[in-house]
Amino acid sequence: MAMNRRLFLMGAAGLGLTACADPKSSYHREAGSTIDEGGFGNPTMHNHLVHTGQISLAEVMSRRFHAEVPSMVNFAFDSAALDVEARTILRMQAHWMKRFPELRYTIYGHTDKVGSAAYNHRLGQRRANAVLRHLVSLGVPRRSIEAVVSRGQTQPLIVTEGREPANRRTVTEISGLVRRDMPLDGQYARIIYRQYVASAE
Repeated sequence: MAMNRRLFLMGAAGLGLTACADPKSSYHREAGSTIDEGGFGNPTMHNHLVHTGQISLAEVMSRRFHAEVPSMVNFAFDSAALDVEARTILRMQAHWMKRFPELRYTIYGHTDKVGSAAYNHRLGQRRANAVLRHLVSLGVPRRSIEAVVSRGQTQPLIVTEGREPANRRTVTEISGLVRRDMPLDGQYARIIYRQYVASAE
C-alpha cells in the first residue's frame, strides 16, 4: 500500500516537472496572457457603448440574433408557400423572438429576376406576409413585427437574370425596440444576458 502511494506521488511529480519543462506551457508565459481571448469584458463594454450612445441596443441584439438564429428562409420558384425547412427555421426565429419581447422586427421579402418588377414586388410581399402569419401562429406577438416590406427583385444575393433559389427568400431583421425609452442599466443586463441571469436565479 505504501509502495503504491510512493509510486503515485512520484508519477504526479514527474508530470508536474514535464509541464514546467515544456516551453509552450502556461508556466513560461506572462501572467494573464491567456485569460482574455476577446470575450472577457464584453458585457461591460456593451453596457458602456449603449449608455454613452455609441451603439444601440438594437445593434447589439441584431448581431446576437444573426449569430444564434438563421434569419433567412427560401422559397420555391413563383411561390410563397413555406416548406418544411422554412417552417423549421421560423420555429427557431419564433423561439428567439419570444425570449426578447422588447425588440421589434422587420421582414423583407425578395425574389429572383424572372418576371416583371411589378409582379416580383407583389410576390416578395406575399412571401413576407406568409412569414409574418407563421411567426404570429407560433406565438410571436403581432406588435413585435414592425413592418413587412417587399424588396422584390432589387436586392439579389446572386446577380443573375435566371432562376436563382438563393434570391427567393425572406430575411428577418431586428429594427428597434417595442418601447422607445432606454432601459436602465440593470434592465439592459437582463435583456442582453437573459439566459445567464435566469440560470443564476
